Amino acid sequence: MMRWAERQAAGEVIATARAMRSCGLVVGTSGNVSARVGDAVLITPSGMDYEALTPDDLCALDGGGAARGRRKPSSEAPMHLAIYAARREVEAIVHTHSTAATALACLGRGIPAFHYMVAAAGGADIRCAPYATFGSAALAAHALAALDGRRACLLANHGMIALGATLGKALALAREVENLAEQYLRTLAVGQPNLLDDAEMARVIAKFASYGQHKGG
Repeated sequence: MMRWAERQAAGEVIATARAMRSCGLVVGTSGNVSARVGDAVLITPSGMDYEALTPDDLCALDGGGAARGRRKPSSEAPMHLAIYAARREVEAIVHTHSTAATALACLGRGIPAFHYMVAAAGGADIRCAPYATFGSAALAAHALAALDGRRACLLANHGMIALGATLGKALALAREVENLAEQYLRTLAVGQPNLLDDAEMARVIAKFASYGQHKGG
């Protein structure tokens, strides 16, 4: 049975999954969304239409992967659980098969510092994790390595994953990565882009730390 806090969070998980599709990050039932709720992880079920989801369709997982709920959890639950276990600051995860990011991933290419907004993912580039079968422990390990010091990465021959302190931030980052992937692909169609050096990307990352509306500033 779903706990009260999980039921409260379920609506936001469902809304994020629907927004992911409405903004073109997924097609059909591809991709998945999760959120940390206390000592559990709330995740979308496997192979269900996001528009048809109700809170009772979501699955609650403990740290060992044991599921509560009437549905089978997303096949990518092992990857989500591995990230939450390793990254205590992460509260939400969005995984997509968005067109541009997936196209780069199918080339085995990450996104270099061709634009300063690459720093939105936390570093000087957005890595591409090596390929492994979906739902496997190997894929979870590859994703963790590619996410070291980052909040997003591509997954070779698969898609993209984005992390956040909230579902809204994870979704916003996924949209930004997809936009960057589209820009990078268009640039490559003309030639090789000019890349920003590590010193400039370090400056951008530092500026991002105080960018926007912050308390006291």
